[in-house]
Amino acid sequence: MKYLLLEKLSSAPVIMDPFEYIIVKGFVNTEIKAALLSDFPKIQKPGVFPLSELNYGPAFASFIEELESPQLTEIIQEKFRIDLQNRPILTTVRGWCSKDRDGNIHTDSEWKLVTLLIYLNEEWEPQGGRLRLLRSKNINDFAAEVPPDWGSLIIFKRSDNSYHGHLPFEGERRVVMLNWVTDQEKLKKELERHNFSSLFKKLVPFTIKR
Repeated sequence: MKYLLLEKLSSAPVIMDPFEYIIVKGFVNTEIKAALLSDFPKIQKPGVFPLSELNYGPAFASFIEELESPQLTEIIQEKFRIDLQNRPILTTVRGWCSKDRDGNIHTDSEWKLVTLLIYLNEEWEPQGGRLRLLRSKNINDFAAEVPPDWGSLIIFKRSDNSYHGHLPFEGERRVVMLNWVTDQEKLKKELERHNFSSLFKKLVPFTIKR
């Protein structure tokens, strides 16, 4: 592995309260930071974008290949005691955060089995934009708070109480998200939904305040 420090994930504990999750700091090799930031997709509007809608360089492509590798999947399924073999992976990217649209408290859809978030920002100073893993639907009732700085990794097993969200933030906030999903049909429908949303935004454009 060139980009990911899998040994850090292998030795990280699974936290059980209030739901099953893992946090790893420094999961991405800092030696390739410049190349990865240079090749990260140029995204200047809010939303989640599948890889098919983005342009990016070879370093980012190799980074995604490692994230989607069987080696990483094997570690995750062992950690969370869940069978992820032959489960499709939905990979999406965010590059811009909206204070009005992003960070709302939610649990992931039932067809998402495990969620992985990997952040690729410089050292994070704002109070907003720090993901909180919550004990309830109260944003201040959190078990953990993770700033989205370089190489911070969060993985959690989806459940009916896997609430998460963050305080409002407006601006650049780079994150790659992987979801291991129940079946290919769900993956297909979600990609079709993204494609429709992208088409609609092109027909009805909006601007970002800087």
